[in-house]
Amino acid sequence: MDERRRRFLAGVGTTAAIGTAGCMGRLRTLGGGPERPPAETADTQFRGETTRRGVFPEQTIPSSVTVDWRLDGLNTGGHTAAKGSPVLAPNGDIVVTGDTGEVWAVRPDGRRRWRADATDTSRGFHGTPAIANGTVYVGAYDGALYAFDLETGEQYWRTQLGDAIGSSPGYHDGRLYIAVEYYEPSGAIFALDAVTGEVRWEDRRITDHPHSTCAIDRAAGRLVVGSNDGSLYGWSYPDHEFLWRYDTGEEIKGPIATWDGSAFFGSWSDRVYRVALSDGTEQWATDLGASVMAGPAVEGATGTVYVGDQHESLYALDTDSGDEQWETDVGGPVIGCPTVTSEHVLVGSYEPTLSALAKSTGEEVWTVPAEGEVTSTPLVTDSAIYVAERTSEASLEGEGPTGGLYRIVADE
Repeated sequence: MDERRRRFLAGVGTTAAIGTAGCMGRLRTLGGGPERPPAETADTQFRGETTRRGVFPEQTIPSSVTVDWRLDGLNTGGHTAAKGSPVLAPNGDIVVTGDTGEVWAVRPDGRRRWRADATDTSRGFHGTPAIANGTVYVGAYDGALYAFDLETGEQYWRTQLGDAIGSSPGYHDGRLYIAVEYYEPSGAIFALDAVTGEVRWEDRRITDHPHSTCAIDRAAGRLVVGSNDGSLYGWSYPDHEFLWRYDTGEEIKGPIATWDGSAFFGSWSDRVYRVALSDGTEQWATDLGASVMAGPAVEGATGTVYVGDQHESLYALDTDSGDEQWETDVGGPVIGCPTVTSEHVLVGSYEPTLSALAKSTGEEVWTVPAEGEVTSTPLVTDSAIYVAERTSEASLEGEGPTGGLYRIVADE
């Protein structure tokens, strides 16, 4: 173990968790624990499931909407990374994280049932929780992965993995997969036991800061993640054999989506890519003319990739060729991921607004103004839409409200 990692891990726990790859992490358990035996799949996680496609064909949205409520104080920092996105828990709570270092469980009426805190982080949480085994799992900018009881917010365990975590965990078969950053800069990807928090596998070949959220494609037998070093990395799944690396030349900040044997993602090279999961060969690369920090939504039924750029546009691209189907100006840079429903695409921007577009044409259906930039991924439930924002510029200057969580409902 290098001296920097030894210093960082010192004093953050009392029980050592030794992974199968020889990693020495720090695991702190505070009593209780997730349900056993662990579930094969999560109740919910970032973008719905491990392929991160962000498509929910069973969901519909109203033709006209209004803000039902807004809870202030979720995000208060100026860090520009996309914020954590709300998820729907099996008990009906909306669970969301903030850069304050808090996790909230909120009832649909706006009542906060509990709050939980990260141990030691100035940037809090930016990842989106996975929920399984009656437990909320999420990584923080203190470099630790946390497990909280879904009903009470009690912390079950905390495993120190590195210097920062800005990505969201992927859950499958009782394990959590997470990209981790180090100050050097370097990075790693880990698999942890979801019940105990013990490290079961790690690979430290990733360089620079891997802020990207991994995708697991069980049909293709692949695990993929991007990094600030500009590369997409591919392993076999579930046996974790490293297979290939595809280089874009510029940072890959956003999450990866997979479909039909391919990975779809954007880069600061101004391009969106389709790369074969089998061997990492490029299938197409479409130049949008501006850097791409957001993750794409991939809808196989219509053969469409929806993705935003840091100019002011949301694009619909053909899955087979990467050719543009339409482009819509949404008023500001897009760094959060779009959500696709039966007939619409929802996307936030720096305008600051949440926009609903007709997915067939890109025509604007409605917009909802926000106080701060909308950089989380919208959540659509049967009764409402939820979205989180960055803190407002006025708040950073000492005036106005801080970043909040919104519930948006039909305007009847």
